[in-house]
Amino acid sequence: MALTKISTNAITDDAVTSAKIAAGTIITSDVADGSVTGAKVNSTFDISGKTVTLPATSVTNGMLAGSIANAKLANSSITVNGSAISLGGSVSTGTQWQAEKTSDFTAVAGEGYFVNTTSGAVTVTLPSSATIGNEISIIDASGTADSNNITINRNSHNIQGAGSNLTIATERAAFTLVYFNATQGWLLKDK
Repeated sequence: MALTKISTNAITDDAVTSAKIAAGTIITSDVADGSVTGAKVNSTFDISGKTVTLPATSVTNGMLAGSIANAKLANSSITVNGSAISLGGSVSTGTQWQAEKTSDFTAVAGEGYFVNTTSGAVTVTLPSSATIGNEISIIDASGTADSNNITINRNSHNIQGAGSNLTIATERAAFTLVYFNATQGWLLKDK
């Protein structure tokens, strides 16, 4: 008489291996729900050449333990206003105001400058390259631009559509330049 069932206490540990089970012998209906747990499974599976079907649910942030390293992602940065920002990095919003300037300097897009011309005129050189939407803000912080001018050196870009530098000779002048295109160049944001 052939045996059709063997009790688990009659089988020694590691006696049954996958090589001893004929393909197709165990089917889904033979496995009780919840009987295969993580503790009963090797820590790795070789599923090469196999198809794995996952449930039709979305992966949410709550399902992810910890974080995914940027190196593991196909795209590890986003681009904001022409600048690549690493995921997990910080994004600057608004104007980044700099310390007081009392001598000539080259401006950087996204920055604002308190210009003090008490000791003499100051030349602000615009960046050599610019892209649409770049902004630079200037304030006559000392209120002396009427006697010691602030010159905005166009650095080969037009200002207000003209190929000439901009001279600020108004006390307490405050303005923002926004880059538009090669023809118009830097435009005054506020008048």
